[in-house]
Amino acid sequence: MAHKKVIDPITGAETTGHVWDDNLQEFNNPLPRWWLWAFYGTVVFAIAYWVMYPSWPTGLVERGFFPGTKTITYKADSGEEITTHWNMRALLAKEMQTDKLELKRKEMVQTVAASSFDEIAKDPEKSQFVLAYGKGIFGDYCAACHQAGAQGVIGHYPNLIDDAWLWGGDASDIETTIRKGRKGNMPAHGSSLSAAEIDQVASYVLSLSGEKVNAGAAKAGKQVFNTKGCSGCHTPAATGMKALGSANLTDKIWTQANVPAAKDTAAKLAAVKTVIHDGIQREMPAWESRLSDDEIKVLVAYIKLLAQ
Repeated sequence: MAHKKVIDPITGAETTGHVWDDNLQEFNNPLPRWWLWAFYGTVVFAIAYWVMYPSWPTGLVERGFFPGTKTITYKADSGEEITTHWNMRALLAKEMQTDKLELKRKEMVQTVAASSFDEIAKDPEKSQFVLAYGKGIFGDYCAACHQAGAQGVIGHYPNLIDDAWLWGGDASDIETTIRKGRKGNMPAHGSSLSAAEIDQVASYVLSLSGEKVNAGAAKAGKQVFNTKGCSGCHTPAATGMKALGSANLTDKIWTQANVPAAKDTAAKLAAVKTVIHDGIQREMPAWESRLSDDEIKVLVAYIKLLAQ
């Protein structure tokens, strides 16, 4: 039996024939055919996608989910070809081995690794690559402590761009620091020196950087410095010792006491006295287990270029 059209007498539009509350009717406005076919197409696409790629979790298969029918092949570090079901890790591994830009990056890393630091500094292309690629490595592993610009944090992490290196600033020294890490320890002198002696030593240390202090206190502080253990690490000339990572106290560069931020002499004395009284315990982790040899070479070159 053919469907009889029901027309709304007021609007003239076709209705479904359903009426509520005497005159409330439902218009018969079916979806456009193009929209229906598009919807059906998404259903077909979803089913095909679920078949081709990893999809539903289930205990019926070994992996715990349907792995799909699509596979991907890449090379392991050993050189062996591995074919597995499609997944993002395998896709990334393949792209890292076949992408043109990634291959170019690897080529440049190997070129830099085979170059001396002088050659890198003199070659604009190598220097540009090191500054670009090294910035990423530094940002991932170093910037959390040394800050994005490598300026460090006084009292916590050394400034890497002032060319004043506690453990040596030669390329080999920096590489050793990155590979093996460092432990910087200065003993606390709060129990070995009196309050007056700490005040005197702080005055002497400030005088070494040209700060205005009480001359008598500084003179007495020099005697304490040379007889109560300070010169054993910082040397009698107070220029520091690379083997111990002890700071040069004569270069006006402050790594622990935040003298530059102090407003007056009293505040500067207080900053230095705190370091002498409490000592220093800090550690930089070793990175040789997390960075490749080539990445370390690039990172050393990056830091050397920043410090120029």
